[in-house]
Amino acid sequence: MNSILKRARVKKMKTKLFDHLKSIKSRSPEDTFRIAEEFAANAAPGDIIALTGELGAGKTVFAQGFARGVGYEGRVTSPTFTLMNIYEGGRLTLYHFDLYRLTDGGEGLEGIGYEDFFYAGGVCLIEWAERAGELLPENAVEIRIERVDDARVISIK
Repeated sequence: MNSILKRARVKKMKTKLFDHLKSIKSRSPEDTFRIAEEFAANAAPGDIIALTGELGAGKTVFAQGFARGVGYEGRVTSPTFTLMNIYEGGRLTLYHFDLYRLTDGGEGLEGIGYEDFFYAGGVCLIEWAERAGELLPENAVEIRIERVDDARVISIK
């Protein structure tokens, strides 16, 4: 898994990697962090990562590992009340969205000028991405985190 993730870019995950790697099992928050960190090592400017999964599935832990993978060393928290946090100082700027509080099909995103961030040249990671509705770009890499017994299954499509 590690060598595959290190060779691929995030945009190619949909085509090349998904043929070989449809899901990854995480047995702990540390595993989820590490998987996200490795995944982010291949992120490129303009990538949009759409995270879905039920409450407590591990989306924020994934976001924390992803931030570390793009080189951000600071504290990463879920922007549930502010909708977005910006993390700078790594090799890429990370725009971290949390849409948990949105119930209007993404209209709340328009109020913060989401397009300015989606196309700013950094990487966007969106928790609760399904709440963006039609505003989510078609080229977004979808990652679903599901609880399965005492583990998590992280699926990429």
